[in-house]
Amino acid sequence: MPLKFICDEGVDRPIVEALRVAGHDVTYVAEQAPGIDDEAVLRAASDGARVLVTADKDFGELVFRQGRVHGGIVLVRLHGLDAMEKGRMMVAAIAEHGSELEQSFAVLEKGRIRIRKRPS
Repeated sequence: MPLKFICDEGVDRPIVEALRVAGHDVTYVAEQAPGIDDEAVLRAASDGARVLVTADKDFGELVFRQGRVHGGIVLVRLHGLDAMEKGRMMVAAIAEHGSELEQSFAVLEKGRIRIRKRPS
């Protein structure tokens, strides 16, 4: 099932393209509004009912320490892999866990994904 994502500008373009090729609706901050701050990105994701894909750990601070509302966040932590492999891993994780990503904070790492549901 296709999902709606917003990718922060720090996300590698091949990840964005892989999501699009897989049929997902993807907005890319680098194409739409480069340079906007993290709070504006989180607000745009929430307003557009999109899962945020980011490589920026600061979103964890906004969500867990400051209690910001979100519709789902995927933190991409795939250091040492080329961007094309990151894209393949992202698409595979979504194919397996897509519906779980909404309303959750997930961390995608090589070989695993950790998903923490947002408290009700």
